[in-house]
Amino acid sequence: MTAWQSRPLEPLYPVVFFDALRVKIRDEATVRIKAVYLALAVLRDGSREILGIWIEQTERAKFWMKVFTDLKARGCQDLLIAVTDRLKGMEEALAAVFPATTLQTCIVHLLRQSLDFANWKPRKPLAVALRTIYTAPSADLALAALDTFERGDWGQRCPTIVAAWRRAWSRVIPFFAFPPEIRRVIYTTNALESVHAQRRKIIKTRGHFPNDDAATKLIWLALRNITATWERAAPTWRQAMNQFAILYGDRFLPPTT
Repeated sequence: MTAWQSRPLEPLYPVVFFDALRVKIRDEATVRIKAVYLALAVLRDGSREILGIWIEQTERAKFWMKVFTDLKARGCQDLLIAVTDRLKGMEEALAAVFPATTLQTCIVHLLRQSLDFANWKPRKPLAVALRTIYTAPSADLALAALDTFERGDWGQRCPTIVAAWRRAWSRVIPFFAFPPEIRRVIYTTNALESVHAQRRKIIKTRGHFPNDDAATKLIWLALRNITATWERAAPTWRQAMNQFAILYGDRFLPPTT
């Protein structure tokens, strides 16, 4: 496990999804709920890889500085796009270690949070109404769609939804600068959430872990089994790869020998 956690990394990852799973861990005489963070990366060839496991011990900004410094020390020199769900302290740490990286809010997380404000029955029409925002062809048209949503029936009934989108807007709009092929890749952290779902099945009967090391070991063993079944790149990756090459040029293309 230690060798895996400190193994050398690729110099570039086009997309990295960061997300957390809450786990009960004993800390001295108290059982605390701690955040166990994973980074799931998409490589140049479209394959996927878990870069590491980190358990939060410090204030958020210092924690993320430690994570990004660890990635860089292991050989990762560039991340094109980092996809997250409003993780506190990440923006400042990412700007310090990987200043050229685009930080993108997970659209599906934002959509699910919006649907939580509605009762079960009207969620489908609400999802349809919100779709006009995140499927807009440009940031200006997306903002216009959000304004229309706010003035409409849903905006009047659920003003908290509009407020949530406006708070996250600065990290939503990078999405609209990308072509559809890349939007499909960064749309959601579903791949990482699938990992979490499988891990939850393994740890749900554990109650709590005696310490951080025990939690890390079991999660690492679970990841070995989960990632062993991963297939190669999706059939649509070739189209996305071409768009990455056009948009990012030498940052995406492997160095020539």
